[in-house]
Amino acid sequence: MKKLFTVVAVGLSIFGFTNTSTAQTKIGYISIEELISVMPEAKSADSAIQDYQYSLQLQGNDYIQELNEKDSAFVKDSAKLSTATKELKRNDLLALYQKVSGWDKTMQQMIGEKQQTLIAPIQAKAIEAIRTVAKENGYTYVLDANTLIVSPTGDNLLPLVKKKLNIKDTPPTTKPAVRTGQ
Repeated sequence: MKKLFTVVAVGLSIFGFTNTSTAQTKIGYISIEELISVMPEAKSADSAIQDYQYSLQLQGNDYIQELNEKDSAFVKDSAKLSTATKELKRNDLLALYQKVSGWDKTMQQMIGEKQQTLIAPIQAKAIEAIRTVAKENGYTYVLDANTLIVSPTGDNLLPLVKKKLNIKDTPPTTKPAVRTGQ
């Protein structure tokens, strides 16, 4: 009898705790990627990254032009140069060639670093806004909608966070239907 009472007490306590904990759990979700894409800071960061990429491409073009000019000059003047001078010029050309051939990789790395530098504060602001909205609205869990395949039902917090960040909804732009000859 004592064992039965213990089992019933444990069962009721587990059932009771389960009901109270589920009643207090509020789940929401948000697409962080979508939130960041509509933030004004992200648009200016994207513009800055494009400008930076363009300037790096121009720099790469300058390297290619310099290599072509030095190579042409070397071919033209090589007969007049001493062996030691030829070797020095050849080494300079080789170093410049290596710089040009590795420029795409270097450029991509530099762009990635620039993106990280510009996007990190925007992500931090977005996460802080999500935390604030979750706290203000009593959400226990907020999940990133882009990483979930199956999840319990929840509320989309994107409109609330946009409101918190003073981001106005812009109506989606739809292309007019194209009519073919009738």
